[in-house]
Amino acid sequence: MLDGYLPFISALLALLAGVAIGKAWERYKLRDGRWIDRRKARDSHHYVLGLNFLVANQIDLAIEELSQAARVDADALEIHLILGNVYRERGQVTRAIQVHQALLQRQKLTRLEHAYVMLCLGLDFKRGGFVDRAVEAFKEVRRLDPSNTYALLHLEKVYEEQHQWDDAARIRQELVTLDGPEPPARSRSILAFLENERGMAALKARDLATAQARFRAALDLDASVTPAAVNLGDALEQQGAADEAVRTWEALVDSTPERAHLVLDRLRRMYTSHGDPERFLSLCRRLAATSPQNWRARLALGRALAERREYGAGLDQLLEALSHNPHGLTVHEAIWETLLALDLNRAQVERYVRHAKDAVFFLDPHVCLRCHYRSTELLWQCPHCHEWNSFVEERIAPVKETAEL
Repeated sequence: MLDGYLPFISALLALLAGVAIGKAWERYKLRDGRWIDRRKARDSHHYVLGLNFLVANQIDLAIEELSQAARVDADALEIHLILGNVYRERGQVTRAIQVHQALLQRQKLTRLEHAYVMLCLGLDFKRGGFVDRAVEAFKEVRRLDPSNTYALLHLEKVYEEQHQWDDAARIRQELVTLDGPEPPARSRSILAFLENERGMAALKARDLATAQARFRAALDLDASVTPAAVNLGDALEQQGAADEAVRTWEALVDSTPERAHLVLDRLRRMYTSHGDPERFLSLCRRLAATSPQNWRARLALGRALAERREYGAGLDQLLEALSHNPHGLTVHEAIWETLLALDLNRAQVERYVRHAKDAVFFLDPHVCLRCHYRSTELLWQCPHCHEWNSFVEERIAPVKETAEL
């Protein structure tokens, strides 16, 4: 009865033997008359320790252990790739280039392995400042592996650093068409910023038509790219379309009031040149009413009122701005100028000192999680957005706001 199964059993045994031989051939190799276990090299304590030190950011120890692992099996491509990358991060760029270039001399590199080595070599060149060689390396990666989006990302970064905005935009457009590591919305936003930079280059070259087209293209890609709206208004003003420039800046104020400070000085200049300074005061009052935490709007309003010799009303606005940004030097400077205009009125000076102490020196205000209104209560309801807040310290917010000046 078993005679009928003998061919099947023989074929099964042959298949198992083939698999075993293949696995053994993959795992072992003959070197200097000895069979070397490839997997042991990767599983050696040197390799594992090297990776552990690398994760712990102990770079010198990682280099030492990985070098030991590389000596155990000189043909382990991944160990040498990692070792070269660690040299680069350590700042030893020349050593990293030597390691990666040595890997390219191997005769039996697959096309994908060749692409990975070239990618690492391109990063070495970029880190060392060899821009042209880095570009050529990343282009070679794209030739070897057209689906390698990381080469495109690094190539785009090189072009951005060199202010080659047209090339950077072309690479980003390629990334948009690919299923890259970034979501489409992120790619469109980056492309919008690149379009804005291309517009800035055209604006500097006095090519106003091209500049406007670039800025509009940026806003079509991502309306939240506020520099494009600011620059579009500048281009329109230079072209003589002052009314359209004003409408562009006013649209920015309406859509993103937190960025209104980028165009307030421009609008003030335009309103004044058109003989309508009250329009600027109305704009600032509206901003202060709709966004109480917008200290820049109150600063602009306070300065405008002080220039009209309405020092009392101007000081009120400046002190309110101080409440929202007690660390802002520009706010203090505007208050000092107003106090000097008031001949250092003692009552007003004392009011400023008291206000400043309450805002920054002695009290540690707590901040509304939604609108950033400050209060000294432990449990309170925000008077602006009606959010209930508990004890929340926000020490970094004033510093962050000051850094945005």
